[in-house]
Parts: sequence; C-alpha cells; structure tokens
Amino acid sequence: MTRILFGLDVPADVDPVAGAHTAEAAGFDFVSASDHPCGTEPTYENWTMLTWMLANTTRLRVLPRVLGVPYRRPAMVAKMAETLDRLSGGRLLGLGLGGGSADHEFRAFGIGVPSPRDKVDGLAEAIQVIRGLWTEPSLTFAGRIHHTDDATITPRPERPIPIWVGTFGPRALAVTGRLADGWIPSLSHAPVETIPALRDRIARAASDAGRDLSEITCGYHLDVPPGGADEVTETLLGYVRLGFTAFNFRVSGADRDQRVGWLAAEVMPGVRQAA
Repeated sequence: MTRILFGLDVPADVDPVAGAHTAEAAGFDFVSASDHPCGTEPTYENWTMLTWMLANTTRLRVLPRVLGVPYRRPAMVAKMAETLDRLSGGRLLGLGLGGGSADHEFRAFGIGVPSPRDKVDGLAEAIQVIRGLWTEPSLTFAGRIHHTDDATITPRPERPIPIWVGTFGPRALAVTGRLADGWIPSLSHAPVETIPALRDRIARAASDAGRDLSEITCGYHLDVPPGGADEVTETLLGYVRLGFTAFNFRVSGADRDQRVGWLAAEVMPGVRQAA
C-alpha cells in the first residue's frame, strides 16, 4: 500500500520557521517553496529558505518546487543537494528541477533566456549531470547545454536522492518518463481533465526507456478544493484514482493556520484511510 504524502507550500508572506512549525505540528509530511528570486514583492531564496526550515524542525521534509535550472550550474546543485540531505538526516524529499518559466527573471538577473528547446534539453542534461556526480567516481559530460570535465564530489549521497520535475509540454513530459523519480504539476497548469493524457505521455516515454510509470511518484500542487471535509476528501480521492500519491497544498489568508489545522484533522486522515 502506498502512503499518501501531504505537503504544504510556504509562501513568501509567511515566516519560514513559523510556517514549518505549523506544518510539522499538524502532521504534514513536507513543506515546499517555489523558486522565483526576482520581483518587487519580498521573497526568500529557495534553497536558503528550505535549509533554514530544516534546521528548525525535527521530522519535516522539504521539496524545492522547483529549482529553475538556468539559475544554478547542475554540478553545484548536485553538491548542494548531497550536503543538505546528509546534514538533515535524509530529509530532502526530492530535488525539484524545472526548465525555468520566468523569462523576465532571467533577463532581469542578466541570465541568458533559453529557448523552449534549450530549456527542455538543459533540464534533461542537468538530471544526467547530477545523477552522474552522485553515482560515479568522476564525471566527464559533454552535453549541448551543460558539461563537466573529470568532476567529482565527495562524499557522494548515502541514498538515491529522488529527482522531481515540474513539466507540462510534450518534450518535457518525455524527459519526465525517461529520467525523473517524481512529477509535480500544478493544477493551474495541468487541469484535472488533462491529467490522463499527460500521464500517458510520461508512461510511453518511461516504457521506451525500460522503466515503468509506477517508478515515478506523482504529486499535485493545488489550492485546497472547495467544500466541507467530505467533499474535499472525495475530490482528493478522485485525484488518487488518477495516479496521484502526493498533494502539496497552497493555503493563504488570515485564517491560514486554522485551515491548515482543519486539513490535517478533517481531511488528511480520511484520504489516507480510504486510499
């Protein structure tokens, strides 16, 4: 039986430590945060924020949702992830990666704006570089976007760190099927009615690579569905029937803590029991 995982987005207007404590006390499995460093609204840098939340909790796991690959060299990300997972006792739920959607942020920070094809190819190469550094004594990788030259990291991970991706387009979904351990689309970008076709594309790519769709954890990033506890539970169980075994909730407003507590007490147990 697969245990359903529940996560909580920690937005920029919530103190990270307070948000993490709320999630941990309520019984959530993990917290997540998006990777948008540029803008006029106050935000925290994703990796630093997640590290700070880990340092101030004891059980909670974290998931970057998702790191824009163009912001950071993949080899350095491999080192970052190994260090954080080791120092936290294995509490990095997954290394979340994406091709990068915010072209205006790249432009503002003086980073070249990749073409759509380069974003997808860069994501695929980044996964190969990161996995190679985690598993090989040294790695020389000559990709079209990324490369390494006899690169090593010591120590290497004590466990296989899952790589999650947030993908939607056909080529990116194929990368998911070939290379990823987890898929976490947002409901706003991947509405419920599109999920079967998107999962089919991932499944075909996985099969072509000698893998099975069951090897890829499917998580849904979403606002709390409307309704009472029974209605929300049934909605989430419908998503479970579509193949999702993890949910990452975005909860906002002045009553955020109360709604988080309601989810934990009235919805999550019912979903876990029924699933």
